[in-house]
Amino acid sequence: MKDQKNKSIFADRNMMNRALRDSVLKLSPKVQVKNPVMFMVFVSAILTLVLFVLALAGIRDAHPGYILAISVILWFTCLFGNFAEAIAEGRGKAQADALRAGRRDVTAAKIPSMDRKSEVQMVKSTELRRGDLVIVQAGEQIPADGDVVEGAASVDESAITGESAPVIRESGGDRSAVTGGTTVISDWLVIKVTSNPGEGFMDKMIAMVEGASRKKTPNELALQIFLVALSIIFVLVTAALYSYSLFSSVEKGTVNPTSITNLVALLICLAPTTIGALLSAIGIAGMSRLNQANVLAMSGRAIEAAGDVDTLLLDKTGTITLGNRQADAFIPVDGADERELADAAQLSSLADETPEGRSIVVLAKERFGIRGRSMEELNAEFVPFTAKTRMSGVNIHGSEIRKGAADAVKAYVTGQGGRFSKECEDTVARIANQGGTPLVVARDGRVLGVVALKDIVKQGVKEKFADLRKMGIRTIMITGDNPLTAASIAAEAGVDDFLAEATPEAKLEMIREYQAGGHLVAMTGDGTNDAPALAQADVAVAMNTGTQAAKEAGNMVDLDSSPTKLIEIVKIGKQLLMTRGSLTTFSIANDVAKYFAIIPALFMGLYPGLSALNIMGLHSAQSAVLSAIIYNALIIVALIPLALKGVKYREVSAAKMLSGNLLVYGLGGIIIPFAAIKAIDMLLTATGMIV
Repeated sequence: MKDQKNKSIFADRNMMNRALRDSVLKLSPKVQVKNPVMFMVFVSAILTLVLFVLALAGIRDAHPGYILAISVILWFTCLFGNFAEAIAEGRGKAQADALRAGRRDVTAAKIPSMDRKSEVQMVKSTELRRGDLVIVQAGEQIPADGDVVEGAASVDESAITGESAPVIRESGGDRSAVTGGTTVISDWLVIKVTSNPGEGFMDKMIAMVEGASRKKTPNELALQIFLVALSIIFVLVTAALYSYSLFSSVEKGTVNPTSITNLVALLICLAPTTIGALLSAIGIAGMSRLNQANVLAMSGRAIEAAGDVDTLLLDKTGTITLGNRQADAFIPVDGADERELADAAQLSSLADETPEGRSIVVLAKERFGIRGRSMEELNAEFVPFTAKTRMSGVNIHGSEIRKGAADAVKAYVTGQGGRFSKECEDTVARIANQGGTPLVVARDGRVLGVVALKDIVKQGVKEKFADLRKMGIRTIMITGDNPLTAASIAAEAGVDDFLAEATPEAKLEMIREYQAGGHLVAMTGDGTNDAPALAQADVAVAMNTGTQAAKEAGNMVDLDSSPTKLIEIVKIGKQLLMTRGSLTTFSIANDVAKYFAIIPALFMGLYPGLSALNIMGLHSAQSAVLSAIIYNALIIVALIPLALKGVKYREVSAAKMLSGNLLVYGLGGIIIPFAAIKAIDMLLTATGMIV
């Protein structure tokens, strides 16, 4: 999905051709009636076409050529509105086509049960049902969504995530979920199917990206009701104006009433057709931007909720910190030398491939210039870390070096007749209280000192949280660390609050408390134990690498499984709301300008006093109507790129954002129509199209 992220939708000829074709197909009454404002334009286009035919037959409402011009422009207005929606749908349909092309029916090795794995039955993937067990070998495609119940293997998920690097999937833990259509590239897996045909993750993904299952959100429905109400008011006003013009013409005897054609054009120009034509495109484009960020939203409601979120619950590991503790200091005890401690710690870490072990090797090199040495050259025996001993180390030249948890090393040292001093215990406690992790190093039963490991806060994360604070969003760090450690990291990262020693129950309770206070809460999760909290949160982003339970509980799935994606999702949601609000403001401001363009010119013959309002100095009533209705159609096309790309988002307060948008889109929505309508009027007059 990432391959189209930076590609202009207008640069794709196939996408443009599809959008143009769909624009015509959407002229069906069944499609048009779904958008009441544009349906009014559709009916008006039909009405003016009928009036044109009647004019040719001698029943004249206005000059046939003028009526035809109005009718053609109204039909183009319908087409432009359809094109805005079709071009927004275009990228989603292209993504869906690519996904369909990568998906194929495969033969699956189905087994009756775990203890009868040798009894393999080859079936089509479409015959698999929820609860079935299948074995997938290296080089084979996973036939359906499921959970790994046995085995561990590298899986190529590029068909979904766009990332070529394989990921590890294994039974147990939070990385057991697999997706149909991905490929096992090493070893083997036994998978329990979790979805029936047509209900899998890929099927949902295709339906969402092509817009087939998109439903209008509550905010969108509310805005549409408002637009319909405005349109009804304008229909009543237009009907009343026709009655007044008819009455005045009878009273004056020589003045003809305003034509139905002109009043239809007036109705369309005053109705909020601009936002009515772009409303659906804005929503579809918002979902498309989320898809481009490699996030699958299960509903448009979730995107809008992301725009209104004011509380973010963020996991510490991988989101706020790098996720790997790094060696920060060598602290000798009991008279030991710091270089001696660094040398022993490095020797015990030479064969330790964990990030912590590698960081100890690097720190010893940086502080004392101690180069990494080869285990083979030293003829050393590496002692690996185990859950039972909670230590690792090395046996070299008859000497034993161990590093590990304080209590484990204490037991090891005292078991050899050594002592674990008060100084060492105090050092361990101080490091832990400061938010670090102490690793005690001992050599031949003597404690040399402590290596302080520190959770490294990501660069720039403090600034990000400051930006969120400007937007009125409260950030809360969730961690399993003790309160002292959590407080230290929270202060360094600049979060507003933290939840230490977090349990599933504690997360759920915190979300409920904030929601009870009127807040909208967003959080991320990947494990089965996160599912209750994800289900409760207003915006719940499940990691694609996580369990099936987490995916089903969330209303979004991050295909990249990046914990920091939540911040980007909130920005996309706010951008969607800003774009809709800005274009609504611009559309309504346009109506004010079009009022001054048409009303005075149209009724000056009946009410000469209205000439004072003809501040544009338009040539005639016909040129005023034509100019306004041409502008009304063209502005839809002009605003399509903005509707698709979205209004530029800035991290400022809601009040400042509102005032800025009112200035740009409110004032701009009044000034631009005045200039454009006058320019079109002058062009029509200069070319002789209006006499």
